[in-house]
Amino acid sequence: MTVHWCGTGLSSIPGLRRLIEAGHPVTVWNRTTDKARAAVGDLTDDIRAFDPDALRAALAKDDIVVSMLPGDWHVTLADMAIDAGAHFVSSSYIAPEMRALDAKAREAGARLVNEVGLDPGIDHLMAHALVADYTSSSAFSKENELSFLSYCGGVPKIANAFRYKFSWAPVGVLKALRSPSRSIRHFSVLEVNRPWDALTRYDAPLPSPEAFEVYPNRDSLPFMAEYGFGEDWKVKNFVRGTLRLNGWAEAWKDIFAEAPNATDARLQEIADRLLAENSYKPDEPDRVVLCVDLKAEREGETVWHKSYVMDAWGDARGTAMARLVSVPVSLAVEAVMAREMAPGVHAAPSDPKLVGRWLDEVQKLAQHLMVVDQLA
Repeated sequence: MTVHWCGTGLSSIPGLRRLIEAGHPVTVWNRTTDKARAAVGDLTDDIRAFDPDALRAALAKDDIVVSMLPGDWHVTLADMAIDAGAHFVSSSYIAPEMRALDAKAREAGARLVNEVGLDPGIDHLMAHALVADYTSSSAFSKENELSFLSYCGGVPKIANAFRYKFSWAPVGVLKALRSPSRSIRHFSVLEVNRPWDALTRYDAPLPSPEAFEVYPNRDSLPFMAEYGFGEDWKVKNFVRGTLRLNGWAEAWKDIFAEAPNATDARLQEIADRLLAENSYKPDEPDRVVLCVDLKAEREGETVWHKSYVMDAWGDARGTAMARLVSVPVSLAVEAVMAREMAPGVHAAPSDPKLVGRWLDEVQKLAQHLMVVDQLA
């Protein structure tokens, strides 16, 4: 079972190195082989220039294709894997075109595992753990009113005036500001076209309490079923969103004013300027904060309330973002090898054994990760 790891960008390296150091057979594919050699050349000589035809010719039954490439490659590589009797792993959200491969993958016995990075990925694991804990507790009742929130953000460890620094292409961040979102707020569906129209404050239960600005991201509603919410549960609030440092909205107000209607060319100009002004310096630590929270209320009284809270930052091992995105990908690769994931298209696992084991590994990646019982 050779792992064909495609892409050696900034968020790929820790997970890739982990697989190679563990002794798994890995072929590294990258558009620029010199960059791949700089990243993992001390561990392997099996580095090739990425070419889809060459990859297709190299695939054998039960191999695993890992795509750490831009999202428009994922479906192509997943379909290629199915045709070869191989499997596929990606950290990205499951696109409709990926979901459409489910029947074909099941028939071929191919495992297509997605959403196994940071967000989506680690947040899914925490959500599954909380829901399982809640449903097995004495407080569980279909009459309870539930509030679920999941906020994640990559932010500078050393705050700057812009309240943000770029660890990936700024144009992607800017385009995300154009994306509408759906969530549930006080029993009603909340639809917004721009993130700042739903901006709220969130007080994270970190060891030193800290307030952040948060907003809904994408469409949260399908994740109620993904996390095991019953159709007859009373859902008061449900949001998966993005977390930013306090002061972010004020610092970005000029960007908000221009970005929604800017041409792609103008957006690229803005992105280039922002990257020049707000990029990480060599060895400057980044920071990732992730909070996942589930609360149950009955007749106005809180009867169950727990939160996962994670705070991680760059250190001698590299950036927090790279660790938290790529190491879960490597865990998914090993789960596919061990046949712990079923054929078909899947997101991060909900099986308690896998969830527990993966979160134990995540514990090693973050400086702070704990479950907080808010009623204790």
